[in-house]
Amino acid sequence: MAKATLQNLLEEIQRLTAAVESLSGPQQAQNDFGAADCFIWEPAIGYLQPVAKPNRIDIALIRGVDRVRDILHDNTKRFAEGFPANNVLLWGARGMGKSSLVKATHAAICGHEPGDKQHPLKLVEIHREDIDSLPQLMALLRGRPERFILFCDDLSFDHDDTTYKSLKAALEGGLEGRAANVVFYATSNRRHLMPRDMMENERSTAINPSEAVEEKVSLSDRFGLWLGFHKCSQDEYLEMIDVYARHYGLEMSYDQMHAEALEWATTRGARSGRVAWQFIQDLAGRLGKRFDDA
Repeated sequence: MAKATLQNLLEEIQRLTAAVESLSGPQQAQNDFGAADCFIWEPAIGYLQPVAKPNRIDIALIRGVDRVRDILHDNTKRFAEGFPANNVLLWGARGMGKSSLVKATHAAICGHEPGDKQHPLKLVEIHREDIDSLPQLMALLRGRPERFILFCDDLSFDHDDTTYKSLKAALEGGLEGRAANVVFYATSNRRHLMPRDMMENERSTAINPSEAVEEKVSLSDRFGLWLGFHKCSQDEYLEMIDVYARHYGLEMSYDQMHAEALEWATTRGARSGRVAWQFIQDLAGRLGKRFDDA
């Protein structure tokens, strides 16, 4: 009888322990910074999820943005080598390779270029909805021997969204200053990360309209480099098509391929790197060509 009572007591203690642990949230994960070059931030458990095979293309395939490509590459290389570098905002036309350029540049600097030495440079993607966890992530990375590019794709803020204040504080670093081993790269279709009607509304309803607008615009000022991406010309679009076709060994006469590529762009109402890539995927499928054969 006493043994049964003791067993029941132990079971009750285990049940209560499990209940308390569930209330405290998920356990913090153990990070392995050497597991990969690229990671995805999981704030709920404070974990950097390694990405074994990042989705990226060779930097030589990115065309039509030569000037901004070189600026971003130089800034990133200086940072990887331990020199001062700027936070970067890549803004502008959709589909012109903003996020592709960030990932390709990281790959190039990490030693995927012939003759380049390996750098302890890590790319950490943080999702837009997790921006308010940036202080937590910065605290985790501060003081590490590695150097980190924090990357947020398609960053923007809408009405009544106050998480931009977390980003402002993280970019400046607060009392401690910005961590020397961290830079922040973001892509956006908006130069000031805020919709124009939001800024105009702030101006019309504020007691001091200029101060309200400055509060919003000052966020983009935290980025030392603004790299603009603009819609490409027809010649630039066709050059993208040609580069992809040569790289992946797609055999078709240039006249026919150009005619089909222009028709493809017309049906989508735009010419861009993304549209060029979508056409190449369609063409490769029709020709029975696998990209992993290249």
